[in-house]
Amino acid sequence: MAHEYFALQKQGTWSLIPPPPNASIIGCKWTYRTKLHSDGSIARFKARLVALGNRQEYGIDYEETFSPVAKLPTIRILFTVALYHGWQVQQLDVEKAFLHGNLSETVYMSQPKGFEDSSHPTHVCRLHKAIYGLKQSPRQWYNTFTTHLISLGFSHSKSDSSLLIRKQPSSTIFLLIYVDDILITGNNSSAIFDLLQKLNQTFAMKHLGTAHSFLGINITTKPNQYFLSQPQYAKSILQQAGMSSSNSLANPNCTKLPQQFGNDPILSDPQNYRKITGSLLYLTITRPDISYSVNILSQHMHNPMPEHIYLLKRLLRYISGTQYFGIPITKHNLSLTSFSDADWAGDPLSRKSTSGFCSFLDTTLISWRVKKQHTVARSSTESEYRALAAASADLIWLRRILADFQVPLDKPTDLYCDNTSTIALANNPVYHARTKHIEIDHRFI
Repeated sequence: MAHEYFALQKQGTWSLIPPPPNASIIGCKWTYRTKLHSDGSIARFKARLVALGNRQEYGIDYEETFSPVAKLPTIRILFTVALYHGWQVQQLDVEKAFLHGNLSETVYMSQPKGFEDSSHPTHVCRLHKAIYGLKQSPRQWYNTFTTHLISLGFSHSKSDSSLLIRKQPSSTIFLLIYVDDILITGNNSSAIFDLLQKLNQTFAMKHLGTAHSFLGINITTKPNQYFLSQPQYAKSILQQAGMSSSNSLANPNCTKLPQQFGNDPILSDPQNYRKITGSLLYLTITRPDISYSVNILSQHMHNPMPEHIYLLKRLLRYISGTQYFGIPITKHNLSLTSFSDADWAGDPLSRKSTSGFCSFLDTTLISWRVKKQHTVARSSTESEYRALAAASADLIWLRRILADFQVPLDKPTDLYCDNTSTIALANNPVYHARTKHIEIDHRFI
């Protein structure tokens, strides 16, 4: 706590003033966390002073709060492109990142407990920096950091605002931001080293070496291959559900439900169901094999029934036996292909269809989605066609981001579909009574 407090003082985070009359003064609290290495061992014990941002009022204490973060397909593409060219991916962490952001609003905060000024115990802190906990802190940090990068010659990718690119005659550098975690790669190691030196003069950067753990994702480096997985996170979900020693299953879902369902004391609690299912959503970052099952469970967060608890338990048993599954990123060519499919009227209650697609850079899976369609499809052709339109939209974005990574796209992208009527409709823009209501999707493509 003392280390954190002195760091705040060193940054000039606030100045003590008498409490202004009729001013909104927010509180603060200490939070504690044990930081772990990727293997589960203790890295350090951390205390952080956090402002109670839930007491802020819009228009008085803050205005805009939105801050871009890197899209997950962009992260996978970065590793794939770096592996193809033989570049190293370096990882950076910014110490006290939010404290580098300057506040444009006037915010008053009470003094931190245990560290009140003895000569001015009733004074309040007039904040100059965007301390953790404030609603606008992530935005202020992002603006401060990207403005500095632009002054060093970087420019934003138009497809992903968190990807910044610097092209020079002797080097090209790609820098990806996810709040205070940063990945950097490029074709010139000395230029990257010089950049790190310049950044460290302005921001307290911690160089973590080659990327090995990013956003809780383990990055295992092998010759001509990366492997992305989340075994520790999967293990924590199983512990949360009390299923660490459960028997494993070979399938995350089932086609036929039993007549009767057993009772589970932990999963039967709707709050625990929502908590565990929400945690599983983050696990799908490296586990496309569970995306469909998690999609089904997520549709019943508000009122889970016994059959959904049974399906959740099955999924957790499957994860128990596949904790070390993940996504391999292999070194091949960078040809883009995509596959689209749909489950026509698959939902037994609403009779809506489910769209699914996955996109590959040669053999590396970089993007996928499972999503229930918004409207009821009146034919299998229509449901497959809507899935094709969704895949096309994703492909257009992927082609743009790959162009930013300087991947040559001199050929059309192959999009595969297994419905002959849909393929015929996509090839021949003919509208009649059965298809004119999906004309908007076709015109988009």
